[in-house]
Formats: sequence, structure tokens, C-alpha cells
Amino acid sequence: MATTVKPLASSTRWALGLGGLALLLALWWGGSYWLRAQIPLAASLAPDQTFISLWQLLISNQLTEHVLVSLRRVLVGLLIALLIGVPLGLAVGASRLLEAGSGMAFQFLRMISPLSWMPIAVMVLGVGDAPIYFLLAFAAVWPILLNTVAGVHQLDARWMMLGKSLSATRWELLRRIVLPGVLGHILTGLRLAIGIVWIVLVPCEMLGVSAGLGYFVLDTRDRLAYSELMAVILLIGALGFALDAAARALHRHWTHSKP
Repeated sequence: MATTVKPLASSTRWALGLGGLALLLALWWGGSYWLRAQIPLAASLAPDQTFISLWQLLISNQLTEHVLVSLRRVLVGLLIALLIGVPLGLAVGASRLLEAGSGMAFQFLRMISPLSWMPIAVMVLGVGDAPIYFLLAFAAVWPILLNTVAGVHQLDARWMMLGKSLSATRWELLRRIVLPGVLGHILTGLRLAIGIVWIVLVPCEMLGVSAGLGYFVLDTRDRLAYSELMAVILLIGALGFALDAAARALHRHWTHSKP
């Protein structure tokens, strides 16, 4: 007999989540304590030094520019991926011939690491933001495209028949039936894309730019400021968590689903 799993209460989820973070902090502390016996410089990686450095960086306003630049690059990369992935996904999902003809090519391209394009992107687009936008968009477009295709496949054909019986134009079918029907899948693809882009961003920002969180990571390494390095790593994790939480909240809002 099938059993149903009862959802956890919100307070229980928060308590378990905070417990997991506390365990992670304890492992971090223990690991840094164990390393400092072998590598004295590892004392700078300890949580106390990291939080002190993070506070100093925040109050001195040294991270604001880097955070804003990185967030701008992420948003531009996601916007490009949406402008490419959604229309292409709608077209592929609506045409079995187009899906059959493009499926293998898309899967092949999807499995190429975006970072492997770095030398070519720099050679063609030069240094600066342009190659970063290309690499982030390349990384983000696949989950958006594939989820859009899946959304089109799951559309109820009866709604399309109803729209056509009411003499709806193609634009009205797209705006009134197709887009609302696939929006949940698009937002799921967007959330997956945010996770991928945020991971790819840091190495992309090591392409000769002068600002960004990836650039600041290299800068702290060159200055041997390891407590600041850990502070930036902690900040990258916190910002990525916040972006994912925003994407989940947006998905719940538009699909009216429970958290």
C-alpha cells in the first residue's frame, strides 16, 4: 500500500536547515584547526578570521562594486539566454520535425563545458564583458530551452482546439494559452540556469577584467589575503543562495505552488 509523506512544518524545516548550517560551520572550524597544525597560514581560513575580514570588507565598501558588476553580468547573461531559449524552445516544442532535427545537436552542445569556450570567446570577442556574457548565456540557455520544450509538450491539446474554435489568431494562442501554460517550466529552467551561471561566473571573471567577484578572488590570492579570500567565498555562497531563493519565490508566485 502506498504511503504518503507528510510535509514538514515551516518551523521544523527552518530548525533542520539551521542545524545543517551549524554542522557545516563546525566542520569548517575543525578542518581549519586541523590544517593549521600542518600549514600555519591556514589559520587565516578559520571562521573567526573570515567573518572579521568579511565585516571589514563590507563596512569599508570594498565589495560593493564587485558584487554589483557580477550581478549585472549574471542578469545580462540570463536575459540573453531567455531571449534565445524561450522562442527556440517554443518553436522546437511545436514542431516534431524541428525537434528531431535539432535534438542531437542541442544535446551535443549542451554537454560541452562553457569554460572550454573561454579561449575562443576571448579571441573572437576580446577581453572585457563581451566574452563573459557569451559564456554565461551559453551556460544558461540549455535548461531554459529544454524546459520550454517540455512545457510545450505538456500543454493540454484541448485548450489549443478551444482557442482555434474561437478563431483566435496565432498571437492570441501564444499569449493566452501557450505562454501561460509553459511559464512554470520556463521558471524552472530559469532557476536551474541561475545555479549554473553562478558557478560559471567566477572563473569567467578571471578573463582579464578589473572588477567582479572572480577578479577579487584572484586579487586576494595574489595578496596572500586568505581570510579575505574565504570571506569572498562565503559571500559568493550567500549571494547564490539568495538568487536561488528569489527564483523559487518567483516560481511559487506564478504557479501558485506551495513551498
